[in-house]
Amino acid sequence: MTRPRYVAIEGVIGVGKTSLAHLLAERMNARIVLENPEENPFLDSFYKDPRRYAFQTQLFFLLSRFKQQQELPGPDLFHSALVADYLFAKDRIFAYINLSEAEISLYEKVMALMEVRVRRPDLVVYLQSSTERLMKNIRQRARSYEREISEEYLRTLNEAYNHFFFNYSDTPLLIVNSTAIDYVANADHLEALVTEIERDEPNTRYYNPVMP
Repeated sequence: MTRPRYVAIEGVIGVGKTSLAHLLAERMNARIVLENPEENPFLDSFYKDPRRYAFQTQLFFLLSRFKQQQELPGPDLFHSALVADYLFAKDRIFAYINLSEAEISLYEKVMALMEVRVRRPDLVVYLQSSTERLMKNIRQRARSYEREISEEYLRTLNEAYNHFFFNYSDTPLLIVNSTAIDYVANADHLEALVTEIERDEPNTRYYNPVMP
């Protein structure tokens, strides 16, 4: 079995990307690369007034993600793999939801210069979930900058993610129905998911677990 050496985990806010990234990195003896949304100085203002702060928020994320991608570490004596809790290409999902037509035109010019210089993962894991489950997770973790997220915005984002990944073909893709599993608290759920991630498959596949 050939395990993926670079795995990117994706999904809507609150789905559990970072939790899975930590668990998977430990299992694979991998370096971990994490987004730091708290570092975006516009994020809190964006959730309060999306129209006014959308472009600043988007541009900050794009530039910081690109910088991080340029600094991705390669294999070394202690780590044979890499796990990230985001995919660079997903930045467009937020851009097309939040930006005006003129802003998108400028955004695409900047994005085109960057994306050709970004390393593609060997596998993308898309964690799919219901909007209701996502809202519950967000409320439970109670991050200050997420307090203003509305269920309507989250539903729009969830639909946009589904559309993006149902049409995604740049890399092998594993779409996981994560609504009914808890890989953080249940070792069996995690084991089954890791087994699916480590399968050597070149195309898009679906994992719809039925767990006790």
